[in-house]
Amino acid sequence: MTVAQYAPAVTRGSSRGLLLASLALNLFFVGVALAMIIRAPAPSYWDRDVFVRVERLAATLPPADADIVRGQINTNHTAIDVAQAKYHDARERIHDVLRREPFDAAALRAAMAETRATRQAFDQVIQGVFATAATQMSPAGRTALADWPPGRKTTSNRQ
Repeated sequence: MTVAQYAPAVTRGSSRGLLLASLALNLFFVGVALAMIIRAPAPSYWDRDVFVRVERLAATLPPADADIVRGQINTNHTAIDVAQAKYHDARERIHDVLRREPFDAAALRAAMAETRATRQAFDQVIQGVFATAATQMSPAGRTALADWPPGRKTTSNRQ
């Protein structure tokens, strides 16, 4: 076989190989794209704003019970808003202390202690609102509240 006869055979074979490699690469990228679409994270129920979270919760309750929760939240809106703002501000102070140079561990501990205290105050306000609302809710509404978020495994489901 001469070089003249060998060159066209290599070109034919390499173009066929190039076509197969291109097809394989395209299939790989299609597979990756499908995997990303299928495995996309479920929408989160978490939001820093307690009013958004309460509205999502209320939307899953029976209508009369949702109105009770919304009414209690509206009645205590100012107290909740103030407690939430203090808690978020305290959390930001932790971030600020961590960014400072030179780093001050004592200041970080103080900021963390303040955050714990404001979180506890915030929790007391919210829990007080829900305790008051729960006394007015139906058994079905309290059960829905206990099982929130929807689809969560409860102790009754774990038997």
